[in-house]
Amino acid sequence: MNRERFAWITSVVLVALLAFQLPGTLAHRDDDYAFVGTLMTIHRHLVDNYAEPVDEEKLRKGAIDGMLGQLDPYTVYVPPAEQEKFERLLQGSYKGVGIQLDQNEQTKEIEVVTPIEESPAHRAGVLAGDVILKVNGEDIRNLKIEEVMAKVKGPVGSEVRITVRHTTGEEAELTMTRQEIVMPTVKGYRRNEDNSWDYFVNADPRVGYVRVTQFTPETTTKLRAAVEKLLAEGMKGLILDLRFNPGGRLDQAEEVVDLFLDQGTVVVTRGRNRPEKVTQATGPGTLPPFPMVVLINEHSASASEIVAGSLMDNRRALVLGTRSYGKGSVQEVVDLDRGGELKVTVGYYYLPSGRLVHRKKDAADWGVEPQIIVPMDEATQQWLYRNQTETEYFRKPKVQGSTTAPTTRAATAPATGPSRPLGTALDQPPPATRPAGTQPSTQPTTQPVEPTDAQLDAAISTMIGHIVLAGERKVAAGGAADRSTSQPARE
Repeated sequence: MNRERFAWITSVVLVALLAFQLPGTLAHRDDDYAFVGTLMTIHRHLVDNYAEPVDEEKLRKGAIDGMLGQLDPYTVYVPPAEQEKFERLLQGSYKGVGIQLDQNEQTKEIEVVTPIEESPAHRAGVLAGDVILKVNGEDIRNLKIEEVMAKVKGPVGSEVRITVRHTTGEEAELTMTRQEIVMPTVKGYRRNEDNSWDYFVNADPRVGYVRVTQFTPETTTKLRAAVEKLLAEGMKGLILDLRFNPGGRLDQAEEVVDLFLDQGTVVVTRGRNRPEKVTQATGPGTLPPFPMVVLINEHSASASEIVAGSLMDNRRALVLGTRSYGKGSVQEVVDLDRGGELKVTVGYYYLPSGRLVHRKKDAADWGVEPQIIVPMDEATQQWLYRNQTETEYFRKPKVQGSTTAPTTRAATAPATGPSRPLGTALDQPPPATRPAGTQPSTQPTTQPVEPTDAQLDAAISTMIGHIVLAGERKVAAGGAADRSTSQPARE
């Protein structure tokens, strides 16, 4: 067959194929044009004829929001102006120097609640309890906290000088360079005197405790380091606390599960126009086996549900607490040609057992159902959330000659609370997800009994029993465990 005849036959075949495909494509395209034309006509009539002047940008955004409002709440449009903020929330990071502030209601002084670990402020010598006096040599003592925040903010890589008064009365001018701050997501049980984490909740047998607050790019690395340290110090079992964890990156959830599994299915994702993806655990890098209990509650969502559910389905850990939130949808971020992003739900997560994590409308079954259910009322959850947040703060340096004795943390919030939510960092955007009802509430001043973390206590008891049955340690009946149920006192 000569070259010309081959080219002619090929052309005929292509035209035939197009003849079958184009009608549907053209019809679809006509529908799109008709929709856009109608939208533009309505827009132009409103702009030209509405009784009052119209904000055209609001109309455009309203049209997009109206379309997406017919779908699930996780499918959203992110305009160009909000892209950077959106990305930082996903990454668990922000630009700044890394200090959390409060304004004293009586003195109006700006006080440091805590520096963030490994932040510029921490490295420069900012201490918990410091009072900020100046920023770049300018006196700020009569300014509001928002005004001080604005002065400390600045481009990454630029320097800022902050003059502080330590709790000892000594003043110091500290210079620090603004940088990208990645919020720590791997926490321990309480702070040691040197502000390092104490990861043990029981001394004999040695039971470790790690709390993960979100899944960000550094979570797996930090979690591995914490668990390896615990193992080197004789840990016999681990409690992994995922309560109040709103989720985060899917890849980090998969890697965390892979830390504890050497084989088996981690998670399955399926979507209408997406191929099924089955993620399997791998042997290399898996931590040695030890008993595990995972804590969850109704504020554990998304990536935290994958971790808890996968470890449970693979019989690697017991799950204790209350049923999780039920956010098991897969979002894909699409960059739009004219700026902005579309975050669209393209599928759902399924646990190894086949269970759908996501809570759909009118569903009776969703999320992760713990094997051991330990309920907790709303008031105790509020107390626990505040307690966990405050435990993250660095200890204030002891003032020489102070006679203040350590006390357990009060069950209710101080009468004069902070002017901004506890745990919100200077120039840091608010957390993407915060459980409802977690702000301090007014409690009767005569409340006689401090709440306790019944879920953690149950996890410790379960873990000790697990270790005993595994033959790792014999505990005499009624033997005392060297663990204080109170949190460290604030000096």
